[in-house]
Amino acid sequence: MNKLVFIENGRPVTDSLTVAEVFDKEHKRVLQDIRELGCSEEFGRHNFVPISYKDSMNRDKPKYLLTEQGFTLLVMGYTGHQAMEFKEKYISEFHRIREELGAHKESNVVPLNERQALIKSLQLTVELAGEMEEVKTIAHTHSQKLIELEQKVDEQITLDHGEQRTLQKAVSRKIYEIEHDPRRRAELFRQLYREIKDRWTVASYRDVKRTELKQVIRYVEAWMPRRIA
Repeated sequence: MNKLVFIENGRPVTDSLTVAEVFDKEHKRVLQDIRELGCSEEFGRHNFVPISYKDSMNRDKPKYLLTEQGFTLLVMGYTGHQAMEFKEKYISEFHRIREELGAHKESNVVPLNERQALIKSLQLTVELAGEMEEVKTIAHTHSQKLIELEQKVDEQITLDHGEQRTLQKAVSRKIYEIEHDPRRRAELFRQLYREIKDRWTVASYRDVKRTELKQVIRYVEAWMPRRIA
């Protein structure tokens, strides 16, 4: 395994390949997670830098360099005991390298481009609003606060594409289980999706919160239509 964190252009970074290896994910899934974050263009440009690498067949493949802020935003949704352990290791490693860069700066031998990169990184951190400002504080204080932040964020995150498909399949299984006439299924689909929207107060089933997915699926599995026309 490569180093978790290394220095690139005067600031501590990691890359998407290392994140995929550490968190036991396919690299293509990590790339997809980065592309679907929905962060601002400026934040993405400074914290997720697209580069390439040579794979085992000497082909050029894409990957990203991630700053500490970029890494923190990416792995907010990675949960579980082992995932938390790796997050803490990353935070410690980012902190250690920042300390080394700080000592280097105090010795008056930090090159100008390194000083500028560090100053820019600090400015970007200060400009982050809402949860990202809280994440910055967490990364410098205590891992328990990171857990609390993850819980708050998880409560607001809606279903990703894979989870939407999971809910769609659950609805389809239920409708096909209780109705064998294809001409009558369309009304049942509309009825069930309408009840999901009404019960969870969302504009679409896609807006269901990730933390509520299991609850919604249990509701679907127990659902019976009010009437079958």
